[in-house]
Amino acid sequence: MDRRHALLYTLVATILVVLVYFQFRTWSDFDWTTFWAQGKRLGRPPHIYHLLHAIGLIYLAYGMRAIRWKIFLRPVRQNASAWRLVAPTIIGFTGLALFGRPGELIRPYLIARRQDLPFSSQLAVWAVERIFDIGAFTFLLILAAFFATAPKRLSHYGSFRQAGVIFTLMVIAMAAAAIAVSRSGEALAGWVEHRFSHLASNLGHRIALRIREFRDGLNTIHGALSFSQIVAVSIVMWCMIALAYKEVTHSYGQDTLEIPQTQVLLLMGSSMVGSLVQLPGVGGGSQLATIAAFEYLFGVPHELAASCGIMLWLVTFVAVVPVGLVLAHRERLSLRKLSKESQQEEEMGVEASPPAD
Repeated sequence: MDRRHALLYTLVATILVVLVYFQFRTWSDFDWTTFWAQGKRLGRPPHIYHLLHAIGLIYLAYGMRAIRWKIFLRPVRQNASAWRLVAPTIIGFTGLALFGRPGELIRPYLIARRQDLPFSSQLAVWAVERIFDIGAFTFLLILAAFFATAPKRLSHYGSFRQAGVIFTLMVIAMAAAAIAVSRSGEALAGWVEHRFSHLASNLGHRIALRIREFRDGLNTIHGALSFSQIVAVSIVMWCMIALAYKEVTHSYGQDTLEIPQTQVLLLMGSSMVGSLVQLPGVGGGSQLATIAAFEYLFGVPHELAASCGIMLWLVTFVAVVPVGLVLAHRERLSLRKLSKESQQEEEMGVEASPPAD
């Protein structure tokens, strides 16, 4: 681990310690016996069946990600197999679960290597993929917040609609940025490179390079048909993830956790925001944000909120690890080595790309 990542993890750990302190400070009456009892119940039928169903849905979502990446590859690899993209996808998300943000680069690195493509091209696809993820989730959130009946029964319905508006504005901003980069990417990159050229670590050059890569990634959307297919796959995938959340909450068999499907999107949104602050392998931010949503939005007791928040993280984020490790072992891959190689490849790409005159 280099100094930059060490400092980042130290900062994240400090933030999480503070958040955990304030969270548990309000739980002076927390009953650990009840907490452990809730967890033990999940290992018995019928509770375990709902958890297995949720894990199955999450794995299907990984399959949808592979299908979507195949569509992105169509301009350069028309015969790319979605099935062959499943393993790199699962291994990549395993690296993300174990190593945190440094592990995010494993998936585009593996796909680039197996498809004999430049790593920068798949980094660009990875960046564009983020827009479709947030866009698909926002589409479902808006449908739930403004058109569904169940969310209107929430005492915090106003917060639900505000979340929908915030995510919508975010998507609009990203779409506008994508259009600007698509039309004037080179000019924008050149301006950034010149404007920030005096800063340390070639910051201007790095940002300009990312803009150019992102512009190239947008070129993978080569028509209305491809765009429609990517949107459809993204929405179906996020519907599967939402169903997985619902199955986890339903597995407890508790009335307070019988949350309508449309309201589950609030839990997903809180988890997404919380995931911005978490440590490799242990998470932290995602669980805390979800637990807080259970308590303050749905009135779930402390013990049940903590148990279900942790279980959601295990199912949606950690459950990929066993299969990912098996696939990596079968293909004689070291996740730690892949993470290091992908980061080195990214740095080499920056150094190999000369600044514009």
